[in-house]
Formats: sequence, C-alpha cells, structure tokens
Amino acid sequence: MNQLVDASHYLPIFTTFISAFFAYDILSRYSQKRKSFHLLWWGIGVAIYGAGTLVESLTTLMGWHEFLFKSWYIVGALLGGAPLAIGSIYLLVGRRAGHVAVAILVTTVTVVSTFVIMSPINYELVQRTVLNSKVLEWQSIRVVSPFINSLAALFLIGGAIHSAATYAKRHETRNRFIGNVLIAIGAILPGVGGYYSRLGHTEVLYLGELLGIILIWLGYRRCQIPVNFENDRKKELIVEPNSR
Repeated sequence: MNQLVDASHYLPIFTTFISAFFAYDILSRYSQKRKSFHLLWWGIGVAIYGAGTLVESLTTLMGWHEFLFKSWYIVGALLGGAPLAIGSIYLLVGRRAGHVAVAILVTTVTVVSTFVIMSPINYELVQRTVLNSKVLEWQSIRVVSPFINSLAALFLIGGAIHSAATYAKRHETRNRFIGNVLIAIGAILPGVGGYYSRLGHTEVLYLGELLGIILIWLGYRRCQIPVNFENDRKKELIVEPNSR
C-alpha cells in the first residue's frame, strides 16, 4: 500500500506534460480569435494548472523546499481553477463581468500571496516529498483558498452544467452536451482531491488532478466538433410538407 502511495507522487509529472500540450492547444486557437477572452483565460488557467503540478513534480524528484512549497500554494492551492472559471465568466456572462472578475482575483491573490511569502514555516510538520498547507505558521491564510476555489467551482462546473443542459435539447449539439459533461466531471475531481489533501491524503489530489485535466481536455475537444444545423433544417423541410 505504501509503495502505491509513493508511486502516486509521480503522477504530477504526467499531469504537467498533458497540461502543457492542452494550454498550447487553447492558446493556439486564441491566437486566431483575439477577441475571444474566454480562450485566453482558459489557456492561462490550464498553464497555471500545469505550473502547480510542475512544482509537485519537482518536489517529488528533488524533495521539499520552502520556495517550491510557497510557489505551489500560490499557483495550486490559492489560484486553483479560478482562471478557468474566469474564462467561463467571459463566455457565459460577458466581457464586462469578466474584466471585473479578473480585477477581483488579481487583487485578492496579490494580497494573500504576500502573506504566504511572509509566513514562517513549521518545519516539524514538513514531509520530504509531500506538499501540505499545514506547515504554514499563519494558518488563517488557509481560509481564503477554499473561498476562491468554491466560487471558481461554482462558475466553472455550474457553467459546464448549464451549457450541457442547453445543448442536450438538440441532437445536432450532442457532442457539445457530452463535452460539457466531461468538463464538469473533470473540474470536480481536483476539488475532491483537494479536500482529501487537506486531510493529509495528497495522493488523492495527484490522481484527481491527472484524471481531471484529461477529462477537461477531452471535453474541450469534443466541443470543438462543428455543429451541422443544415441536416436538421433539411429534416424539417421534409417533415413539414407531409404533415399538412
């Protein structure tokens, strides 16, 4: 059992590579559609996701270090899925709401990150290859990350569920329905892993991150399949004359 737990600490290495390719996929599409801010923030979100798992990978390979730990807390535990959620806000609510969300997120993360950097470390709780926020001396900092991540989950998961419900109404948008279902499930998994991580089971977080980013990418690619409404229109033209 212990060997399985130790092996799970190498999962972030795979997650980092997958995130890098996924971020390139989204940002390449954004380069062709510069006014699509939701693509920009989805790309940033996946890149930050990968940055968090990169730090986890380095900790597994090189051991615990204060700089790595605090970098992980800022980009992983604190930011989490917030940039991805901002992408959903731009897409579903509008550009003005997206700009407001960006301003709030940047301000909050800047302030809290300052306290994270300044916080002393309780080295008695440090484990060589495990990243756990319990080592922060200023434990009040930990109150902020669940709040940010809960709001991010509300927009990211809620937005995907809303879109899935919308696309479920027509056969022609079946791919987008399936894609949004995959995105919703993928967005839930890291949150579940984060809950267990706070209880000391970091291996669950690493597995949730890997499966989560795979499902989100699969969902994203499924949503990119073109929708052919022309076939639906032809069916209507065939049915209507016979119904008269």
